[in-house]
Amino acid sequence: MPNLALSFRALSVLHTSRFLFNKYGFHNVGIDRIIKSAKIPKATFYNYFHSKERLIEMSLTFQTDGLKHEVISIIYVDKELSMVEKLRKIFFLHANVEGFYNLPFKAIFEISKVYPKAYQLVIDYRNWLMNEIYNLLLTTNSNALKQDAHMFLFVIDGAMVQLLDPNKPDEPERLLEYFLMGLG
Repeated sequence: MPNLALSFRALSVLHTSRFLFNKYGFHNVGIDRIIKSAKIPKATFYNYFHSKERLIEMSLTFQTDGLKHEVISIIYVDKELSMVEKLRKIFFLHANVEGFYNLPFKAIFEISKVYPKAYQLVIDYRNWLMNEIYNLLLTTNSNALKQDAHMFLFVIDGAMVQLLDPNKPDEPERLLEYFLMGLG
């Protein structure tokens, strides 16, 4: 499907599958469940997506493209924000179980062996994000280290783990504050 030019029906399947993957995980959602929930014939599914792997790739591409758009907007368009305010916005964009990062975050743990091309999309996004964070840190501190950007991503991941675990306290902001104190 060149340039992801999808019909309304294909977009509906993509939306349905993203919802199911978010709720039940990649391994617990099969093609039959997707086509039943999307109310389409199996042949239509295969006409649009060809395989579950391709559907997962497209779902992750949709999510990571949305994240990139938001991160770019925060860093380069919101010029009145300080570096710390930008980091806060990027953090809360990602540390959100209802947001675009939830599906790529799940993918890190669920698909590396079974769907390596889809997994690579997530790794590429994370590398892109670390580079953007590193460049943002350099705008106010020429001695910033690449490890600081890695740590920021780890803080996001830690917040996601906290948010997904009903037995852990909901304290993602505390994690962020701890990271920001280390920058100063």
